[in-house]
Amino acid sequence: MPDIIHLLPDAIANQIAAGEVVQRPSSALKEMMENSIDAGSTDIQVIVKEAGKVLIQVIDNGKGMSVTDARMCFERHATSKIRVAEDLFSLTTMGFRGEAMASIAAVAQVEMKTRRPEDELGQLLVVEGSEIKKQEQVACPVGTSIAVKNLFYNIPARRNFLKSNPVEMRHIIDEFQRVALAHPEIAFSLWQNDLEIYQLPEGKLSQRIVNLFGKNYREQLASCQEATDQVKITGYVGKPAYAKKTRGEQFFFVNKRFIKNNYLHHAVQNAFEGLLPSDSYPFYVLFIEIDPKHIDVNVHPTKTEIKFDDERTLYAVIRAAVRQALGTHQIAPPIDFSMDVNFASTHVRPSAPPAQFREEKNYGSFRSIPSSDFQIPSGWEKADPSLSASFADKLRALDQDSEEESYTLPSMVNALEVGKEEEAMRVSEPETFQVHQRYIASQVKSGLLLMDQQAAHERILYEKYLDQLAQKKGASQHSLFPQTLTLNPADFALLFELLDEIQALGFSISEFGKNTIAINGHPSEVEAGHEKALLEGLIEQFKKNKSELSLDTHENMARAMAKRASIKPGQVLSKMEMKNLVERLFACKNPGYAPNGQKTFTILDFDKLATLFR
Repeated sequence: MPDIIHLLPDAIANQIAAGEVVQRPSSALKEMMENSIDAGSTDIQVIVKEAGKVLIQVIDNGKGMSVTDARMCFERHATSKIRVAEDLFSLTTMGFRGEAMASIAAVAQVEMKTRRPEDELGQLLVVEGSEIKKQEQVACPVGTSIAVKNLFYNIPARRNFLKSNPVEMRHIIDEFQRVALAHPEIAFSLWQNDLEIYQLPEGKLSQRIVNLFGKNYREQLASCQEATDQVKITGYVGKPAYAKKTRGEQFFFVNKRFIKNNYLHHAVQNAFEGLLPSDSYPFYVLFIEIDPKHIDVNVHPTKTEIKFDDERTLYAVIRAAVRQALGTHQIAPPIDFSMDVNFASTHVRPSAPPAQFREEKNYGSFRSIPSSDFQIPSGWEKADPSLSASFADKLRALDQDSEEESYTLPSMVNALEVGKEEEAMRVSEPETFQVHQRYIASQVKSGLLLMDQQAAHERILYEKYLDQLAQKKGASQHSLFPQTLTLNPADFALLFELLDEIQALGFSISEFGKNTIAINGHPSEVEAGHEKALLEGLIEQFKKNKSELSLDTHENMARAMAKRASIKPGQVLSKMEMKNLVERLFACKNPGYAPNGQKTFTILDFDKLATLFR
């Protein structure tokens, strides 16, 4: 029987390794940027075309490479960071495996120019599918420029699995943000199809956060610092008022290396306990400085997972640091010591009493007192008899005006005075009313109907928007004064990825500058002036659904829009609105449940009602 085990050729072995290291264009970008940082660069430029499918180029001003190093960097397991196994536990650099460039060169066409400060000429290398096509001297600036072209050109199956350009660009922006946050002392720039997305000067961490995520982050940052003998925590946490419903803006760095760790994330969430709803996530950028011998970074090919030898202690330190930051910046709600809490009302008093209760009470009706009127002192007729007649005429005139503006209380006393026709109409139509502005109660033949107004409205809107998305058209109301909305680059890319679906829901948008859009029209059922908040909420809800549920785009968009546009608890509805809501719900295909599975209504029949009194 012949031998069946044999060694793989280097080209195939590199392609297999590339499957672990280079999953998509953003993976290649991350490895290249980390190499530039290890080279001591102070300025790193990133240029991508077609979301990295056509070109990913990283240009730095680092120390460059010699002729031999330039050739060796494309070999597997060739690294300058490790000499013996113990070096794995004293790493302070980003790249160390020696697989990145070899894996990238195995699945792309790579062109590299590099020069050291002491060399007059640099080196040009052209590599295709692990095969070196050209190596020669060339004039170039100090540093290294690596251009990765046509990623996965020789593995069509892998290339077909890449997502659309907006999706891949969003992943590139995510990786760029992580590396740029970890190194605020380095200047970064990012260009997509000759369009500048980021131009980040070197500076402080707070400046880098604002430059990356927007000026509104300047108001929400709270400094976080804590140091022990084993670990040092620095960075910023966001104030609770700015927390979002979606993950994605939570950053942990261990020795300036971005990591993902749910256990440490729970420590931060725990520190916010009592300040955030359970479904909200605070913004934070936290750096953990720890001796490399206490961690193992050689756990995952992408180096985003790290093992700690004492996670419990680290958990406690992070929680304490975040709590101290929140307390130091007085983020917890202040206590009003002027209020006697023993007698404080549990209900919120309105800022101004309702109009009918500002009138003069006379039980059966209210008399309106004009604002121009004045108080009448007793015995006024004795002060000047000549004024008595004219003043009496004036009072009669006021009395006639007040009779025309009378109001009727909805009490049983006044109900007796209602005309027979009106009374018959009221009795024949079942009474519908709100319970604490959250539920709708209505009499039905079998008993009492109780409806959750938000869940019911979500079901109605969900089926409506699902139909609009299927037909690719929705009613839109043109805005007289279009609103502008500035988004972070990731959300901006996501919005244009979903442009067809957003337009089908009734929005009309256009580009209005860098990461800014103009909202020219909005869904016809949305009140003018609220379209900006609704569109922002739609994007946030879409991201939340995507992170928690496995839904196709249409299903996700319909759910997200229904959730954000639905009636909320506390909203007062008129009788007509309540009746319309009930009728529209029972016209739905599945009226019993909201899109998230929550029941929309329940019926208390006569038997259930009777058991409540037994």
